[in-house]
Amino acid sequence: MLCETQLAVMLIDRTGEMTSALAAKDRDRFWDAVRTCLLVLGFAVPVYAFYYYMRDAFSNHWRRWLTHRFLDGYLGGRRYYELNTQGGIDNPDQRISEDINTFTGRSTHFLLIFVGAGMQLVAFSTVLWSISKVLVAFLAVYALLGTVVALWVFGAPLIRLNFWQLRREADFRFGLMRLRENAESIAFYRGESQERAQLDHSFQAVFTNYARLIKRQRSLNLFQRAFSQLTVVIPAIILADAVLSGDMEVGRAIQAAGAFAAVLAAVSLIVDNFESLSRFVAGIGRLDTLAQALLGAPARREEPAAPEAVSAARKLRRQQKRDSRRQRGTPSAAPASQATPPAPATKAAAPDTSREIQAREGERLAIDGLTLYTPKFGRLLVKDLTLELQPGDALLITGASGCGKSSLLRAIAGLWRTGDGVVQHPPLDEVFFLPQRPYMQPGTLRSQMIYPARTTALDDAQLLQILNDVHLPELADRVGGLDATRDWEKQLSVGEQQRLAFARVLVRQPRTVILDEATSALDGANEAALYERLRASGASIISIAHRPAVLAHHTHVLQLLGEGRWALHPAEGFQFEA
Repeated sequence: MLCETQLAVMLIDRTGEMTSALAAKDRDRFWDAVRTCLLVLGFAVPVYAFYYYMRDAFSNHWRRWLTHRFLDGYLGGRRYYELNTQGGIDNPDQRISEDINTFTGRSTHFLLIFVGAGMQLVAFSTVLWSISKVLVAFLAVYALLGTVVALWVFGAPLIRLNFWQLRREADFRFGLMRLRENAESIAFYRGESQERAQLDHSFQAVFTNYARLIKRQRSLNLFQRAFSQLTVVIPAIILADAVLSGDMEVGRAIQAAGAFAAVLAAVSLIVDNFESLSRFVAGIGRLDTLAQALLGAPARREEPAAPEAVSAARKLRRQQKRDSRRQRGTPSAAPASQATPPAPATKAAAPDTSREIQAREGERLAIDGLTLYTPKFGRLLVKDLTLELQPGDALLITGASGCGKSSLLRAIAGLWRTGDGVVQHPPLDEVFFLPQRPYMQPGTLRSQMIYPARTTALDDAQLLQILNDVHLPELADRVGGLDATRDWEKQLSVGEQQRLAFARVLVRQPRTVILDEATSALDGANEAALYERLRASGASIISIAHRPAVLAHHTHVLQLLGEGRWALHPAEGFQFEA
């Protein structure tokens, strides 16, 4: 950068020398200046090219480092899930993919031009001072006034409008993405008019905000144009007497005009780049909000089991709570006569919003004194639930729609923390969750089967046998082998996706499997076969289902009765409510 500035000074000096030589009709002096100017240009061109390359390379590496930091925070501690369920921060994906790129690129750009402007100011001010001190004084006052006016009149409105423009554009893009991802469902519903209305509403917000923005920019452009055009005339006016009287060569006046333009560009950077700076500041605000959410606090960690000496009092308290609720039973110890609904709940006191559900690792899945609410403590779902699954136990959760079955699974999986109590589970890599609609990632059939792992010790023959076990014996041949890549959400029916999700369980062999209506799209025969295969693996099972036939594959039933009440029954003899 220093070299670039020095070369610019030399070029202006040689340009002035060439003009003076022409005015003096000095041939030798002119050609000497031309040769020197060409030598400077021959050195300057590669310097400029290398400067821009280094600037962009630095920005690219900075973007990679910062993106990795944000992705660590976004995926660590399941922050991505919390952001998407709690709201408050719009379009985090756009902020990571685009705002980081804009931030690193513009930060590097503005840093270098401000540093370069400082060097340019020092170098050309020296040249200009040696020619005309009046020009230097005029420049200082002129640039200061222009900067104050730009900041005072245009600053806050442009930053605010640019911030909202980024958000409106992201919302409109999200609407189009949602339309693409749900194209089949929308087509079945014939919901084009409703989707068009929503997209029109989103785009109208984009259009309206941008209309306000360009009106402000119009005023800014008028000010910038007037600010810059006045400087075309002023140097000539100030230097005219000296040139006309013969006290200053024409070449020196040209050199002064060039130095004046360079110094003016350095001191009026804010005015000239105000529009870009306002967009840059707006993007910083969006990125800073996301950074506070992802990087401002340490990620939640699973609390390890307390040592015996430290946890003795806690264990005693838990035992007392178990004794007081013994009539409700546990999957491992409750006889049928004790599995009766509790008395109707009385009006609950206000929840303690400072508490949250604790998660700990242990040998088996156990729940101790779990009280669960909807997010922000909106509604009580489960009160004082205690149970423990022994190896091989299978618990079926049932209840009316909206009573909190899926919410309880989210609490067991560690996704919901709103409430109180303790959930103990085996190490997370030995717990596997199957949702109703399996996630199909882009990739090969092999990667689908081993997801979320990236590699497996199983060979092709073992993977093909697992496909046969989940009643997908011809899938590999149909798609072109285990390494075939397809759009699996479109290639496979929902029932095939659910069976492929069961294949993931057989590949991973977890100790505990949690199923949230994971067989809803299967016929009775396939459902029974998959449950039998799962039970044969020895895994403990927690599942939500509504078909009476699944009772045969469970040992206990947890019935959620609403308003926080629950009852635990043996599966044998349990009857679903009509």
